Formats: sequence, structure tokens, C-alpha cells
Amino acid sequence: MVLTTDSARARTVGRQALDMYFNLANYRNNWKRLGFTDDEVSRPGSDRLVDAVVAYGTPDAIAARLNEHLLAGADHVPIQVLTEDDNLVSALTELAKPLRLT
Repeated sequence: MVLTTDSARARTVGRQALDMYFNLANYRNNWKRLGFTDDEVSRPGSDRLVDAVVAYGTPDAIAARLNEHLLAGADHVPIQVLTEDDNLVSALTELAKPLRLT
């Protein structure tokens, strides 16, 4: 997840994080099973793929997106915060309230 409302910035950061997965057939095949095309799962990845895989926006918007997984039946939802190391704690702190972790 990327804590920004700037979709271009979020997609840039998201693509950097997803880059290594484009070489892994198991990830590409899974994305294709989910309805993405060969072009979408090839570098650099389509906007549609990045938007589906990387949650971004306000803390409330990201929390809502994560909660969608729980409502769909997930019993846990791991997240990876995509940010500069010096911003990690502040990003997690901002997410804690809408996720009701404080």
C-alpha cells in the first residue's frame, strides 16, 4: 500500500515493488487467472494491474480497501507498506486508527 492520493506517484512506487514479480511465472499465471492479459502482467504492468494489487489513497480509503478482503472471507490480510524507511512508522501510525488498531 502507498499512502498517497496521487495516483501517478502510487503507480510509480507500486511498479517498483512489483517489478521482481513480472519475472515469476507463478505470479503472472495467477494474475492471468484473475482476468489480466499477457500485456497487463508484463513489465511495467498495466495501470489496471497496479491499481488492483497496490492499495493507495487516504488512510481511510486504504483501510476500506483492506476491509474488503475481510468482508470477502479472508481471515487475515497482510500488507506491505511501500514508503521510504524513515516514513514507515508514520505511515503505519496513520493507518492504525481507520483499521481500529489503536
